[in-house]
Amino acid sequence: MASSSSATAASDREEEEDFYGGGSGWVEARTTCEHLPSLSSDLLHIPPPGSDCTRCHHPAENWLCLSCKDVLCSRFINKHMLTHHKVTGHCLALSYSDLSVWCFACEAYLDAQVILQLRPVYETAHLMKFGATPPVQPIEFLQVGLQSP
Repeated sequence: MASSSSATAASDREEEEDFYGGGSGWVEARTTCEHLPSLSSDLLHIPPPGSDCTRCHHPAENWLCLSCKDVLCSRFINKHMLTHHKVTGHCLALSYSDLSVWCFACEAYLDAQVILQLRPVYETAHLMKFGATPPVQPIEFLQVGLQSP
């Protein structure tokens, strides 16, 4: 009987991991990043989400450099944003496809709704892309980003 209950418990844990994304390769975005000081001082005035890559003029899969506000294509197109990072050291970028923020130096996604320094650019891009401000996160959710690591 004990082996049956331990098998059931293991199955329950696997189902819970799948539910929360563990089984799918889902990645939880970071709520802190030491590279935030490299952000542009004006992220309220950005090129629109439909902007082409400034190097190859590709219209899709483009990223906004959050240091210099250049728009460059993803690693799945011509890798201009990746090259830009390697040449300039600018490591923070916002995807115009899904409005995610990536730190090339940390090799991690950042939670733009929780990290207060990223909220203005996330909200501006969301408004420009969808014509509406993003839904407001509950205060309990936002406080997670304020806790020290």
